[in-house]
Amino acid sequence: AAVNAKRAKKGRRNMAKKKDWIQKAIKNPGALRKKLGVKGNKTIPAKKLNKAAKSKNPTTRRQANLAKTLSKMRKK
Repeated sequence: AAVNAKRAKKGRRNMAKKKDWIQKAIKNPGALRKKLGVKGNKTIPAKKLNKAAKSKNPTTRRQANLAKTLSKMRKK
């Protein structure tokens, strides 16, 4: 019973951390755009996003995947 109580307590702590993940993920708005060389008023082409999602750099890869996910959430 004590093990389950510890596990439940740990789960609540992780939920609190996960709650604000998007604010932490977008600390430097425009960083991916700058890396890909796209001007501020243009959308990033899908071809460039897909290429960046396969990058060797893990940060660029994460940024590209997040951009793809957020583009699906945007109202059109």
